[in-house]
Amino acid sequence: MFKKITVAAVKTARPLIGAFREDLDAKPASDVPKTSRKALETAAATPGFKADVGEVVFADDHLVVGMGDRSALDPGTARKAGAAVLKQLDRAGIDAVRCVARGDCDDFEALAAIGAAMAEGIALANWRLAGFDGTAAKTVTTHPRLRIDWDRKPLRNAMNAGLELADSINVARTVAATPPNVCNPTWIAKEARKVARDAGLKCTILDHKKVKELGMGGIDNVGKASDIPPCLVRLDYTPAKVSKAAKGEHLVLVGKTITYDTGGYSLKLSGGMRGMKYDMCGGAAVLGAIRAIAKAKLGIKVTALLPAAENMVSDEAYRPDDIITMYNGVTVEVTNTDAEGRLVLGDALAYACDKLKPTAIVDVATLTGGVVVALGHFSAGLFANDDRISGAVECASQGANEKVWRLPLWEEHREFMRSPFADILNSNPKRSAHPIQGAAFLSYFVDEDVPWAHLDIAGMASPDADPVTGAGPSGFGVRLLQRFASGMAGG
Repeated sequence: MFKKITVAAVKTARPLIGAFREDLDAKPASDVPKTSRKALETAAATPGFKADVGEVVFADDHLVVGMGDRSALDPGTARKAGAAVLKQLDRAGIDAVRCVARGDCDDFEALAAIGAAMAEGIALANWRLAGFDGTAAKTVTTHPRLRIDWDRKPLRNAMNAGLELADSINVARTVAATPPNVCNPTWIAKEARKVARDAGLKCTILDHKKVKELGMGGIDNVGKASDIPPCLVRLDYTPAKVSKAAKGEHLVLVGKTITYDTGGYSLKLSGGMRGMKYDMCGGAAVLGAIRAIAKAKLGIKVTALLPAAENMVSDEAYRPDDIITMYNGVTVEVTNTDAEGRLVLGDALAYACDKLKPTAIVDVATLTGGVVVALGHFSAGLFANDDRISGAVECASQGANEKVWRLPLWEEHREFMRSPFADILNSNPKRSAHPIQGAAFLSYFVDEDVPWAHLDIAGMASPDADPVTGAGPSGFGVRLLQRFASGMAGG
């Protein structure tokens, strides 16, 4: 891996060029610079080279990376190619590359998007969780710096933007991967302050005392069993200049931040508890997203809320059959203490509607196993109370190459969550419509006139393996939320 990756003009660097499958069928066309044609011809003649996405070979003095079919070229392809290139550069110890732009793309904006995605893929593949190697750790080869060059300054600027976005995604991944004996609500608050200083955000921490004072029964009850008290982290981004499209707009992002989930008294059994450090990936995504929004200087006001708690077991823990009162006065009968994420989210959503007067809310959470059953590790579940915000989220997801699939949220689902002893249940024991139950519960904490979308990312937060990010936390949602905010700002 490389300690630092920069984009800059470099006099001496290894040329890097993409090869399409079409290049294997004939000599490279005139869109390829003369100095690079021979390299592509050599690559095409290399046994086994098919120009599949991410396939990398050395050809003459060039590094050639497969880009698949020319017609299918998009930022997602470029991201995968960039990740493959990084691995090869790391193995070979090459510390400088110069991207060779092919002239087949007349659309400069599209070319810049490919370059940004390539740089993003390089930086994402370079990430690893640092600080936990011990005396028995295998030696990791670390190179001081990787420099990336492109022949035109605007293209370098695009690649710099890709690196900056990757940095925000990697912030989310680092927070998510940090072990729970370190990553707890207090630590989350400290990390949020660091991000705020770096990105020019205002950071406010509502501690446990303040949470109780405000009547946030969800956050209080979920977190009170832990020795580390819960809190609500608030980050505010106020742009230097609000765009014309975003005048009067206030986007609120809410992320489930359960730093560890034992299930509480509804204890997770056997291997079900392993990996529960990832139950705060929604909060990590929101933290990374507001950083990305601020770094991109988007012209829209944004607030991020991270309700942070550990769901533990003690004589202070909440129980099945308890009835708790939430921030907005809604009473909840607890049937399952392992349905805790929706409780902390409910308080944060109600607080947002009451205190922030948002014009749009998007919450992100690893909320249900049911959404994984429904959609696998291929897509996040999308729920919304408004078709326009749903469409905007879907549009952002396509541009971000982070898939979502809208599932229904009907009045029948809301009624299904009714309790005979309180207003609503936190989980219906019948388990029907399992992923929808969480969204139906949350809907009771969003004002009817506020456009709201809920993203259940349980299947996407930490897939077994990803061609770009590998195993571990993916940072899913950061890119999507930045694009959504950019759309609201008129971008």
